[in-house]
Amino acid sequence: MKRIWIVLPLLLAAGCVGKGTHEAVLKQLDESRHHASRLEADLNGQRKLGKALAERNARLEKRLAEEASEKANLLADQDALRASVEEMEKALQELNRRKLEADERIAEYRALLARFQRLIDAGKLRVKIVEGRMVVELPTDVLFRSGQASLSKEGQEALVEVTELLAEVPGRRFQVEGHTDDVPIATAQYPSNWELAAARALRVVRTMIDAGMPPQRISAASFGEYAPVASNELPEGRDANRRIEIVVLPDLTSLPGFDELNRAASGG
Repeated sequence: MKRIWIVLPLLLAAGCVGKGTHEAVLKQLDESRHHASRLEADLNGQRKLGKALAERNARLEKRLAEEASEKANLLADQDALRASVEEMEKALQELNRRKLEADERIAEYRALLARFQRLIDAGKLRVKIVEGRMVVELPTDVLFRSGQASLSKEGQEALVEVTELLAEVPGRRFQVEGHTDDVPIATAQYPSNWELAAARALRVVRTMIDAGMPPQRISAASFGEYAPVASNELPEGRDANRRIEIVVLPDLTSLPGFDELNRAASGG
């Protein structure tokens, strides 16, 4: 365009250009200007369009990033929900298992009560729950004379009946526990209540083994005067404290966490 403006004055100055030629040059110049203006407008339009497209692309990328984040959060929520559902299912299974075990123990306790009902009604023993364990309690007045560890005839007969019933309880072991009141004893044979309670518990164990109880299912323990069930201030309380308890030992394999406990005990 600059060339046209430079050449035109030279031609006019030289007087070499006619009127027609001058007008044609001016027309061409106007067309060039118009074309250049149109190009500039098109270029501006392209720039605006490019800017708009870039902004739209940025918005799309932002939206895609937001959707990707939302999808990731949704997947995380789904995983957390799935894990929570699995934990709830495991907890429900564990609860059902414990309920089943509790129902089995209740049924076993009721069956034990039914087995001993005649002896319970006769006042020779009673069945109770102590610290979650089933206990068959026999007053020592039925079994032994005061300060003695020799069984009375009535006590021996009662123990034979008890043994026959307990031996039928499957998969259980038993511990015979001797208890006394706090009245001190100090004889050559029994220097304290510990020895007296131990001797009585061992006598019961021997009698039960003789009556058919497998030796591997029974053991003896002495608590002396140190596990009272009543106050020793009154005769009635001392009578209650003088007792033999046959404890039905729990099966550890049925307890929650037994597998972990077993592995820890074996160093695994």
